[in-house]
Amino acid sequence: MHLAGKHAVVTGGGTGIGLAIARGLAEDGATVTITGRRIEVLEEVATPGLHPLAMDVTNEDSVVSGFAEATAAHGPVQIVVANAGLAEGRTLAKMDMAFWRKILATNLDGAFLTLREAMKTMSTTEWGRVITMASIAGVRGLRGAPAYTASKHGLIGLTRGLSEDYIAAPYTFNAICPGYVETPIVTRNSADIAAKTGMSEDEARQLLVKSNRHRTMLEVDEIAGAARWLCSDAARSVNGQCIEIAGGQM
Repeated sequence: MHLAGKHAVVTGGGTGIGLAIARGLAEDGATVTITGRRIEVLEEVATPGLHPLAMDVTNEDSVVSGFAEATAAHGPVQIVVANAGLAEGRTLAKMDMAFWRKILATNLDGAFLTLREAMKTMSTTEWGRVITMASIAGVRGLRGAPAYTASKHGLIGLTRGLSEDYIAAPYTFNAICPGYVETPIVTRNSADIAAKTGMSEDEARQLLVKSNRHRTMLEVDEIAGAARWLCSDAARSVNGQCIEIAGGQM
């Protein structure tokens, strides 16, 4: 229970990776605010340690008021996991400005707003952990998804830039870069690939599996474990890093 007394905010905390991280932090003693656009999804998974809060990271007013409400209820934020994001692909020729802005607004602008508001409260404390959920697409190009790739490269840049800005402060900033993880996103992407290519959904899924270097689908507990470690005292000098979890070197 080494995180007892700490308040964590996990965006996109109602499903998949975000929910696994939120539950892990709660197991370690933290009081965790889970956010998302759909309050009914959050309420379904809420427990005494997980507190649901409707918040849309693409809306500045929503993020500002959301952090104000969370802080008023549970105290300053000392752990923030910027996990909310979209994983959608579209080639350059088929991409319009609306699609580009949708991806960047969620994956990069949303993280910026999340971290800005979190640091307003974290900076009043003497300890903090900032984790952004990037992707293997943040360290290499992802075919057929240039907007997503750009957003995750930008997210890593934001994380590293903030780690330098706060280098003398008692906070760390790190990005986790997973490969394909067994989540509803993979199910949706498999269906999308199948519809576009004519292959079966199982064939599409295997295509994603093969993108992981060990040719195995990752599980959410692997990502949550990395986040929990980054919040531990053992990782107190890990700062400005990209933790790649993809079954091998990228």
